[in-house]
Amino acid sequence: MKKNAIINSTPVCQVRMQAISDAMSLLSGKWKFHILGTLIEGNTLGFMDLLREVNGIGTKMLSKELQDLEMNNLVSRTVKNTKPITVEYSITEYGKSLSPLIDELAKWGGAYRRSVYKKGKN
Repeated sequence: MKKNAIINSTPVCQVRMQAISDAMSLLSGKWKFHILGTLIEGNTLGFMDLLREVNGIGTKMLSKELQDLEMNNLVSRTVKNTKPITVEYSITEYGKSLSPLIDELAKWGGAYRRSVYKKGKN
């Protein structure tokens, strides 16, 4: 029997792995962290502002990702009564709770990039 099979069969580990799986499912994809990070920094942005800020994303993908994030209570959507109608997106309090995670991922990513770049120069 593999050691991992024994470790992964504990109730605590199963709950932890399910929580990780849930988080990864919720935040998966190329764009969600970028959108969340942008809204954490900018607080409230219009759709076109987000489209400009999230480099490389298309309108359909941005719309889909924003819908997913709104459905999961990480982003809120406000329709303004203007002509033409304006839609603004804000990070929710629950979405803001991801800020330390995003900061740590950015630090880790930067350190990893530097270590790989340094190895490549040898």
